[in-house]
Amino acid sequence: MEKFDIIIIGTGAGGGTLAWKLAPSGKRILILERGDFLPKEKENWEPLAVAQGRYKTPEMWRDAAGKEFSPYQHYWVGGNTKLYGGALLRLRESDFEAVEHWDGISPEWPLKYRDFAPWYDQAEALYAVHGARGIDPTEPPASNGYPYPALPYEPRMAEVSAALKKQGLNPAPIPLAIRLPQDHNGRQSDRLHIELYDGYPDPTGAKADSHVVGIQGALQYPNVTLLRSRKALKINTDTSGRRAVSVTVAHEGMAETYQADTIVVSCGAINSAALLLRSANEKHPNGLANSSGQLGRNLMIHNNGIVLAYSAKANPSTFQKAILIPDFYHGADDSPYPLGAIQNMGKADPLLLADAVGDDLGKDGKDAAHFANHIIDFFITAEDLPRAENRVLTDAEGNIQLHYTPNNLEAYRRLREKLIRAMDSVAEIEGVGGSTRYYGFKLGIGGVSHQNGTCRFGDDPATSVLDRNCKAHDLDNLYVVDTSFFPSSGAVNPSLTAMANALRVGTLLYN
Repeated sequence: MEKFDIIIIGTGAGGGTLAWKLAPSGKRILILERGDFLPKEKENWEPLAVAQGRYKTPEMWRDAAGKEFSPYQHYWVGGNTKLYGGALLRLRESDFEAVEHWDGISPEWPLKYRDFAPWYDQAEALYAVHGARGIDPTEPPASNGYPYPALPYEPRMAEVSAALKKQGLNPAPIPLAIRLPQDHNGRQSDRLHIELYDGYPDPTGAKADSHVVGIQGALQYPNVTLLRSRKALKINTDTSGRRAVSVTVAHEGMAETYQADTIVVSCGAINSAALLLRSANEKHPNGLANSSGQLGRNLMIHNNGIVLAYSAKANPSTFQKAILIPDFYHGADDSPYPLGAIQNMGKADPLLLADAVGDDLGKDGKDAAHFANHIIDFFITAEDLPRAENRVLTDAEGNIQLHYTPNNLEAYRRLREKLIRAMDSVAEIEGVGGSTRYYGFKLGIGGVSHQNGTCRFGDDPATSVLDRNCKAHDLDNLYVVDTSFFPSSGAVNPSLTAMANALRVGTLLYN
């Protein structure tokens, strides 16, 4: 049996970036991915096909009551980044400190923003982030500008941004990971050639995900091997329990085992915890790397929600993922505690609006196409706090069960109200006051695209799963490199922090 220097399990934001970082080292690297390449097909950009879950896993998870639900989870080369919106934001400086919230304390990290700052720089460059510094008053310090300038707003979004500024707010461009075509002089075009970007697969490769950036980059090196359609079942240790020696996977109904000197788990926060729990043995009876009892606990998925703002003024934008409203991240004049972040999301297709608009559909002759052409779509994120009782469990067959009770909901409620008041004021400024109506919903337990926190890192093996370098306290050669390591979630998309951390840990594993 061939033995590798490093096995990386998973190809998402953590695993894909780590593979890219380690590929030039010359080490024999095996990447194991439970999914296959996402097919390039016409359904990539068919809203109904995507909404009906064509690319989402068909597996069902269970909640604390044993009720099945369908998670927003994707198993492809590139992991969840194949359908992410490409919003790559840094955690704020305060997110690395202990912060008081409406529902408790968000804990301090063992490393600070300054420790991640250079890796954020590198991750933004690697993933071709377009943005503009100096507009968002909450953004942390950076040693340079974004690698590429912010994408230009479409006319309607420029109008909304101007109206928000008139209210004293600070709308800023969302930092986006997108690789625009270049002209013959190597200059990037400012013309967007994709409209369905947020929540859709991108067959053009313009969206900078961890497949087209990380894995494709890593596979340019002959020392890197990618094996697809292999679900990791268990990590095996030596008799001492101190070293992970191999990974057993399922492939076409058969079990295969691969050996390595170093094993890195990068399956996403929920599946990484589940894999380590399934890997229990005599030396690790409660799961691999779980002497603290913290494995799988402190699951965070954010208080995320969709708000659809209908106005009498039309919104013909095609690429709407444009504006970040950061002003309430640290609080507000009527809130001493942080609220969160507000962003545009991609435009909803008319076919998908019926459930959101409900009984208003068809009133006064307003059909789905009318609503779609008058709605501005927002995604709001408030922090949820780590709770030991919010956790990942596995049953005897290894199936996933999530025990999750939302917390810090007051921040979410107030953030939604801030957005509604801001958009009401936009309508007043534009002379169509009173015409705005709001639709949407808060994501439930299945909305796990921002999952993190199940293998928190820290200095004390009694209270954390990983050390500062994301190595398991209990083993000498096992690492977890994805969003599992977060002690707290902040209120921005976690992808960039996972990428930056993968570059940080990759530097330690390189030699």
